[in-house]
Amino acid sequence: MDVEDFSFDLPAELIAQEPLPDRAAARLLVVPRDPAVGTLSHSTIRELPQKLQAGDLLVVNDAQVVPARLRGRKRGSGGKVELLLVEPLADAGPLDWLALGQAGKPLRAGAQVEIAGAAFEVVENRGGGELHVRLPAELGGEALWAFLDREGELPLPPYIERPPSPADRERYQTVFAARRGAVAAPTAGLHFTPALVEALRSSGIALAPITLYVGPGTFLPVRAARTEDHRMHEERYAVPEETARLHARTRAQGGRVVAVGTTALRTLEAAWDSGAGALRAGAGATSLFITPGYGFAAVDGLLTNFHLPRSTLLMLVAAFAGLPRILGAYAEAVRARYRFFSYGDAMLIV
Repeated sequence: MDVEDFSFDLPAELIAQEPLPDRAAARLLVVPRDPAVGTLSHSTIRELPQKLQAGDLLVVNDAQVVPARLRGRKRGSGGKVELLLVEPLADAGPLDWLALGQAGKPLRAGAQVEIAGAAFEVVENRGGGELHVRLPAELGGEALWAFLDREGELPLPPYIERPPSPADRERYQTVFAARRGAVAAPTAGLHFTPALVEALRSSGIALAPITLYVGPGTFLPVRAARTEDHRMHEERYAVPEETARLHARTRAQGGRVVAVGTTALRTLEAAWDSGAGALRAGAGATSLFITPGYGFAAVDGLLTNFHLPRSTLLMLVAAFAGLPRILGAYAEAVRARYRFFSYGDAMLIV
């Protein structure tokens, strides 16, 4: 398909720059997946238990965003350098990481970047801003997390046009965050509060976690003219045994599986075993790119924020509910002045 098919007009003032004080106060546009079932309706996240049914299962992403953006200087020249640690390199040493780097001049192999007294070595420049970096020995194991908490910045999305504030440390995490390693939040989960979780469970709606370590590819624009020519960055995921059991039980009892966010949906579809007709527990990695025409197997509903024009996330949502349906819903959201993107409002497709 043409990438331009996923364009829409979005006034800049609708891009949310700050979170709402109350997570559950976000607005909710309810979109029947089958247009024959009903029309769009307006609600709030707080009313989510009434929009679902007893016996449904919500699958949430419990990845935790780490303050992985680091600012330092190149040893020798003193030039400013920014590093975003993305993930450990499994096929290298325990101190080796994939990072995204920005500097005034290209960072070559052997370059040393000093950050708060610690020296990070560039092992390889892979092009396109990707670097293989080696951490100093003193930042092995748990020491890295303490260093990032002290010296790092939360990598807010580029469309939030302000530096991260201390409040973002709490607000750009979901209440489910438990597994450190993501560089972007699974934003549909940002709307949940402990009270909402309790209200869902009291209504007979179960919740279960998966983990997908959201990478920077979430924000990368699609530069190809055709969707077929775009390649997704690979991201690591894990599906617990209990989540796989809950998924099977929900389906067997006639309940619906609703993914909270595109990351949860991609994980469930990537982990689906078509031969067994069941969700496969365990760890893996996926570069699954979902576009219209994809056949969904593991998911019956989707709670998601509003996404950028021409983005892979919008393509996924259009694949789930149909492109005309989604473009119509987005036009209604713009008309009704919904807030867009990470700190914005949400859409429920069931």
